[in-house]
Amino acid sequence: MNLRLSRRVQRVSLSANAAAKSRATELREAGRDILDLTTGEPDFDTPEHIKQAAYAAIAAGATKYTPTPGVKALRLAVQRKLQRENRLDYPLADIVIANGAKQIIFNAFAATLDDGDEVLVPTPYWPSFPDSVRFNGGEAVFIACGLEQGCKLSAEQLQQHIGERTRWLILNGPGNPSGAVYSVAELQAIAAVLRRHPQVLILLDELYEHIRFDGQPAQSLLNVAPDLQARCLLVGGVSKTYAMTGWRIGFGAGPQVLTEAMAVVQSQSTSGASSVGQAAALAAFDGGLDFLPEQVAAYHWRRDLLMNALRDIDGLGVLEPQGGFFVFVRCAGLLGRYRPDGVRLNNDADVVAYLLDEGVAAVAGSAYGLSPWFRLSIATATDNVAEAGRRIAHACRQLRGAA
Repeated sequence: MNLRLSRRVQRVSLSANAAAKSRATELREAGRDILDLTTGEPDFDTPEHIKQAAYAAIAAGATKYTPTPGVKALRLAVQRKLQRENRLDYPLADIVIANGAKQIIFNAFAATLDDGDEVLVPTPYWPSFPDSVRFNGGEAVFIACGLEQGCKLSAEQLQQHIGERTRWLILNGPGNPSGAVYSVAELQAIAAVLRRHPQVLILLDELYEHIRFDGQPAQSLLNVAPDLQARCLLVGGVSKTYAMTGWRIGFGAGPQVLTEAMAVVQSQSTSGASSVGQAAALAAFDGGLDFLPEQVAAYHWRRDLLMNALRDIDGLGVLEPQGGFFVFVRCAGLLGRYRPDGVRLNNDADVVAYLLDEGVAAVAGSAYGLSPWFRLSIATATDNVAEAGRRIAHACRQLRGAA
């Protein structure tokens, strides 16, 4: 059959995270001893009160279609959450619910991008950012933010890259894959640049807002520059904080003209999000965060375990994450070395393939726009994290220098 695929779908690729996860699963099912550090999915269970709310919704018959922008009760809960946790006030019309934060981002680009419009994407980035831009006709403009600057965008870089076709800037904090957290001063400097360019919209991806290791509350660009609220889309959800990745509920808070357009896009794709998922999310947002400190402490402990195992390995450079689920590792010093079987490591994909052979599944940094690096998830059992550190250290010791 001569099936012609659209140019649109050919602009994007399967998620590298999903591909790495799938390969690790295949090997484990085949009997291999593989430690899977590929996915940013909490290993904790969804809190019980949230599950009970879902059971109650099913028992009450709340299993029908939902309004496309989201159930009003959940949107009100998001409004309260933003006031209570983020110190931000939004009218109800500015809040929209979707099938996960990823759909919020996709809908926003679908609603605002025309062919050739540019979106500024600091590197390293979450892979769905540029692919969502490309799928919707835009062009991703990458801004390299390396280890020497903590994988964070500087105000000077932002000013240099804004052009006539710039439509959006993406700011992700804590960052995926970097774990980077912007300081108040850094956010103020970025805000000063953005004020000079009123045509630029700002997408604030803050899914990991409560997974921070500095003991500080969630901090947004809007907390230091509230005057930019009319140009920002704040993206959040329940996946990371509440261990609800499979419930697929995200929210966006932004100007009404944008959220209404996003609802139009969603009405022609998936319609409203799951009724049961929204009932669970309502319980999540209204149920408090008493369970969270113990989980954040576990992530913090795992981060330190992995950092201690990796920081003294010859050939690796490690960025200490300030939040999130990941440790991002530069492996430039391993390139040119040889595996025990004589195969040369030429790039980060080769390094990741070698680590997989040694029993640790990671994701190559090329998937995040920064090579040669690789990403390790700490959202897995503490024993697995510790053992992964040992295996990586052993694997690196086995390498031979360039011939």
